[in-house]
Amino acid sequence: MHEMQTDGVVSAMTLATAPQDAAQVLASQLLHPHLGFVLFFCSAEYDLQALGTALQQSFGGIRLVGCTSAGEITPNGYGRGGVTAVGFDHRHFSIAMELIDEMEQFSLIDAQQMVERLAGDCRSNTLAPIKGHSFALTLLDGLSSREEMVLTALSAALGDIPHFGGSAADDNHLTHTHVYFDGQFHGSAAVVVLVNTWLDFEVFTTHHLLPRAEKLVVTRADSTLRRVHELNAEPAALEYARVIGVPVADLDHRVFAAHPLAVRINQQYYVRAIQQVHPDLSLSFYCAVENGIVLTAMAPGALLPNLQALFEGLHARLGPLLLTIGCDCFLRRLELDANGSVGQIGAFLREHRVMGFNTYGEQFNGMHINQTFTGVAIARSRAAVQR
Repeated sequence: MHEMQTDGVVSAMTLATAPQDAAQVLASQLLHPHLGFVLFFCSAEYDLQALGTALQQSFGGIRLVGCTSAGEITPNGYGRGGVTAVGFDHRHFSIAMELIDEMEQFSLIDAQQMVERLAGDCRSNTLAPIKGHSFALTLLDGLSSREEMVLTALSAALGDIPHFGGSAADDNHLTHTHVYFDGQFHGSAAVVVLVNTWLDFEVFTTHHLLPRAEKLVVTRADSTLRRVHELNAEPAALEYARVIGVPVADLDHRVFAAHPLAVRINQQYYVRAIQQVHPDLSLSFYCAVENGIVLTAMAPGALLPNLQALFEGLHARLGPLLLTIGCDCFLRRLELDANGSVGQIGAFLREHRVMGFNTYGEQFNGMHINQTFTGVAIARSRAAVQR
């Protein structure tokens, strides 16, 4: 499972179910004299308190950040029920992190002060200038309904620093999601990580969904609850079911994954995924929905060609890739489960050195989106030659 340590990143995974064992296996794969930071994603089935303590003990003073997932992207492809992790060499990466424990109180001023502190922390290691050599990663509680507020403030404070992230998940139970910071798991919280490196990288987002002709206008919604009561002035679930040609009684997360809705901004479509249908025929969404927005019905295209095109482009621009951290919407994973291509796509991700997790939503430069594959690709070579 070891990568070459000289590359600056080492990836690891374990399916051990006992927290102590899982932490020790990861430590045995990741620990080396220059390890500066560990990012991990874990199944929500663990005893999280025990896992948090065990990780802190096994890694000593090394900082760890992570979150619970709806599936992991491991060095072996797609996994479930384990922990996957990446260790970063402090000679290649200067990394600073902070916890937002009260997301509903987080303001633009808080965001500006936080970004200043994070940049100051990274700068103290004098690896590379902050501007042009840094990206931010956010891990948010995926059930907090506070993502947009936090992201808007952070995006303004980050300025031209590119930013991506994922919302923590809980193996599709939709009950409790957690982020990990400083030895423990936190609910209703977010972690912000600033990564400064002299290696080349690119933050990206992609999806394989294609617009259909049908449009749905949100005519009555409760935006604070992300709940839509009416589409096209009809009960939301009835109108949605009519447009996609499925009986209301059959609406479930698999149908939502196969028939997403999206909002168009300029020439791009950004998915607003449906979370659940309620007895009053309203629909809850994973993302912000307001009165008056126009939603376009979408249909899945071919997922593999979309990923192949993404990685061909990244490779052409960056050269050989060292690591890609991927936030992969759990609705994509449901689609792969349904059509039997988890193994094929998992093998592609393994071949392209992708590590990450299945999320309850993705973040890209201040936007909260769904049903995408969003992340950062970090390249192996050019910067090393320039040093």
